[in-house]
Amino acid sequence: MPDLGLQVFSQGNNFFRLLQGAGVTIGIAFLSVLISLVLGLIWGIWLTRGGILVRTIGHLYLEFIRIMPQLVLLFLVYFGLSKTLHINLSGWTASIIVFSLWGIAEMGDLVQAAIHSLPPHQSESGLALGLSKNQLYRYIILPQVFRRLLPQMINLITRMIKTTSLVVLIGVVEMVKVGQQIIESNRLAIPKAAFAVYGTIFLLYFAICFPISKLASYLETHWRD
Repeated sequence: MPDLGLQVFSQGNNFFRLLQGAGVTIGIAFLSVLISLVLGLIWGIWLTRGGILVRTIGHLYLEFIRIMPQLVLLFLVYFGLSKTLHINLSGWTASIIVFSLWGIAEMGDLVQAAIHSLPPHQSESGLALGLSKNQLYRYIILPQVFRRLLPQMINLITRMIKTTSLVVLIGVVEMVKVGQQIIESNRLAIPKAAFAVYGTIFLLYFAICFPISKLASYLETHWRD
């Protein structure tokens, strides 16, 4: 049987350290997703109700986030912003800022598209019945938007979880960084530890993302109009 380096997990508490790193990964993703969902919903509604200036700003913001690689944005916030503003910005905080900016842009675009996909006569009927704009959104538009958005929101969550692996490059000790530390500390004693460690990291990402992905598929099938 080939040596897969699995004995690395019998040394000390290496597997528990990986689980702790996974907790950091989930924490960054959870907070980023929470901020993105709340502010992205507000942003998307504002885009649909604002004038041409608001829509232009929203379009430029979305295009900037989509064109700029997340890694470059991480470097820009962590190294550039902290130096320019002379603030002590931790890698964890910089990660939350960057992933939230990304998530708000993506979520706002999803909300805007979902609202525009609704038949116009629903809004017209609501206004004809005497509903205010706020009541129209609360009772007619948003309940349908949530139903259409949920599968796409879940897909966005899985993307954010996977992309958190980039934060290792600004010194955040998450799952990949812990794995690198384990491999380096066992480089001489267990030279093939990389396969076991990165394979375990793959399985942990899979265990986190696969149930969320299956939930998205289920909702897309059962909530299809």
